[in-house]
Amino acid sequence: MKTHAKSSIEWDQLDLAPEVKIQVESLVESLLAQAQDKIEYQANEIKQLEEKNQALVYELAHLRRMRYGSKSEAMSAIQLSLLDEDYQTDVAAIEAEIEQLPLPQQKKPKRVRAGRQPLPDHLPRIEHRHEPASCQCQQCGSALTKISEDVTEQLDVEPAKFFVHRHIRPQYACRCCETIVAKQVPPALIDGGMAATGLLSWIAVSKYLDHLPLYRIAQIAARDGVTLPISTLAEWVGRVGVALQPLVDRLTWHLLQGRTLHADETPVAQLDPGNGKTKRAYLWAYRSNDFELGPRIIVFDYQTSRSGKHALNFLHNWHGHLVVDDYGGYKPLFAIDDRTELGCWMHARRKYFDLHKANSSEIALEALQRIGILYAIEAEGAQLTVEARHQLRTEKSIPALQSLHGWLLHIRRQTADGSSTAKAIDYTLKRWPSLIRYANSGSHPI
Repeated sequence: MKTHAKSSIEWDQLDLAPEVKIQVESLVESLLAQAQDKIEYQANEIKQLEEKNQALVYELAHLRRMRYGSKSEAMSAIQLSLLDEDYQTDVAAIEAEIEQLPLPQQKKPKRVRAGRQPLPDHLPRIEHRHEPASCQCQQCGSALTKISEDVTEQLDVEPAKFFVHRHIRPQYACRCCETIVAKQVPPALIDGGMAATGLLSWIAVSKYLDHLPLYRIAQIAARDGVTLPISTLAEWVGRVGVALQPLVDRLTWHLLQGRTLHADETPVAQLDPGNGKTKRAYLWAYRSNDFELGPRIIVFDYQTSRSGKHALNFLHNWHGHLVVDDYGGYKPLFAIDDRTELGCWMHARRKYFDLHKANSSEIALEALQRIGILYAIEAEGAQLTVEARHQLRTEKSIPALQSLHGWLLHIRRQTADGSSTAKAIDYTLKRWPSLIRYANSGSHPI
């Protein structure tokens, strides 16, 4: 209306016929309206592009962290890279060479060193006593008296040593009965094989715990003049796996006695014989609850796909509370009676961690701090009984969760749909009923 009034005053100053004034004024207003529509359209388009750019930045930061960065989500985590280790190695070598140079004696600046950590008490000690050559004083010839001992310790290691077990079985004959008696050799893990249990254990630990490929294990053995073909090592590893299956079955049985379990799946590359490529397989991990009695148990179920049928097959006779993320493959489990879903706060927290890592989002930082309060309460109650932990959660966790929920709803109303912030909040709000169930008990994990 202001534009129309102003334009009318301007038209009055022009010496135009009334009908021409109306036509020109109508044309100008039409052009102004089209320009306003175009500005609004472009502003909306810019907003969509900014949201898309924010999402791409978030995704790129997440992929870079997963590919190159630390997997830990601790906000103050400091880990040395391989280059850092090489740097420290080079510095130590250079300092050692400088110390050996015949340079003029100069007062060295005192280096600030961390205190030497005591060597573990469980390690065996080999004592080396260094007594003086004579028990008489070299000055006056009097007998020396022991007044104290100076004890220093050095850590040493004995590399893997190869040796041979010789099983000798004397055979005895009874001339009267014409029978032969001989003691049986202890059973071997691989019948007729030359590998003793110690060697098979070393190979399995080297491959699966130290992540050494079989060809490197063969190279280690070759340095001691022991030839272990890779094909032989591969056969032994396969046979060890079959021999250990009863132990895996028993471990699985104990795991499924628990009333609360964790489950998650992670992709692994599986060789595709004949194609020279790899295909995606999955390790389904099932873990016991730390709040239940007994040692921690983790069982891995190797499968060729991410289909939820694998979880159904593994847990077909199990009932209880299952801690999972929002993957749809677990949903059919909870359609069965006596199975309850517990949301995993680590997965919810990760959304805000990635968001803060990508663009230093203040909202994500606030969410991380609020979730950190929940974990601080859990640390406070880690050593409590189930009843005391339930009481602690009732007094502290539930109010903190209510405050977090209200804050999330408030922020979500102010956040544009489709943005990375909205997606992180929507994930938490969607999972909210399952995320807060742990606080209503003293035995469920966060």
